[in-house]
Amino acid sequence: MTALLLDYLPILIFLGIAGALGAGFMIAAWVIAPTKPDPEKVSTYECGFNAFDDARMKFDVRFYLVAILFIIFDLEVAFLFPWAVSLGELGQFGFWSMMVFLGVLTVGFIYEWKKGALEWE
Repeated sequence: MTALLLDYLPILIFLGIAGALGAGFMIAAWVIAPTKPDPEKVSTYECGFNAFDDARMKFDVRFYLVAILFIIFDLEVAFLFPWAVSLGELGQFGFWSMMVFLGVLTVGFIYEWKKGALEWE
């Protein structure tokens, strides 16, 4: 039983050090942080200017469209990293499969460009 507990000793030491560091950083931030910030620091801000209308007004969908397009193309490009690492093992089939994937990605990008989804008025 003691041999089993000795196997978990490094984990307990690691957790102890991590907890001590976390608590130390929080205490240091509480001690060092300014207690009276200026009004500019605690004011609300969104885009660099004060809010001028009701928060429940209609919101332009282009913000969401651009964000979704960015996420889609960003995630698709993220597939290139594991492919590049394992390209030597994949051979010709892996290479041409990725070329088809990039072709579809390029067609989608051109479609979005031609539709004006990337334009901002």
